[in-house]
Amino acid sequence: MNQQDIVVQTSVGTQAVSRFFSKVYTWMTLGLTLTGFVASYVFSHPEIQKKIFESSGNLMMIVLAQLGLVFFLSARINHLRSTTATALFLGYAALNGLTFSSIFLIYSGQSIAQVFFITAGTFAGMSLYGALTKKDLTKIGQMAIMGLFGVILASLVNMFFRSSAFDFMISVIGVVIFVALTAYDTQKLKVMATSFQEENEGYAKAAILGALALYLDFINLFIMLLRLFGGRRR
Repeated sequence: MNQQDIVVQTSVGTQAVSRFFSKVYTWMTLGLTLTGFVASYVFSHPEIQKKIFESSGNLMMIVLAQLGLVFFLSARINHLRSTTATALFLGYAALNGLTFSSIFLIYSGQSIAQVFFITAGTFAGMSLYGALTKKDLTKIGQMAIMGLFGVILASLVNMFFRSSAFDFMISVIGVVIFVALTAYDTQKLKVMATSFQEENEGYAKAAILGALALYLDFINLFIMLLRLFGGRRR
């Protein structure tokens, strides 16, 4: 193989990765937009918000539906059509907007906007790092996943103790974890993109699954930063 062939193959590979990430980020952005729209709509309609948050049963059903959609989509992606996977992802984003509307009751609109832009900048920087770095982030990703389980457990424990200092520590660790996961998931998606020879059904489903992973990284990073820097309503 001569130098010209190597350059051509590299160029084709780079274009393939760029096209794949374009689809992933497009779906992720659509998911975030849908979540924000639903959250704003619910907040502007107190009667809907009342039905969600004044009934523990209704709220629990929504949360369980969210978890169910994520696990089902992740586990059954190979057995679904790309259109079904897309619908499930957007359905999850919409359901997330129902519960996400609660942040408008706790934090000021200006504070939410500021933290959102901080999150967007941090996410973009770490995603770019994950896409460009030559370092294998597998070990970092595995450690971040283990740390995530620890954060979930600690959060459950703190529901009983309600320690502000413990909550602060959980939020700081959470930011570190989701920053690491953003870079790790991006690198995984880059590797995945190079495995596709054509834009087929599997390609479309992989883009949706990638969008879900980065959507979750963004949302959780936003929540952790909001808990640290969000200005509460007076």
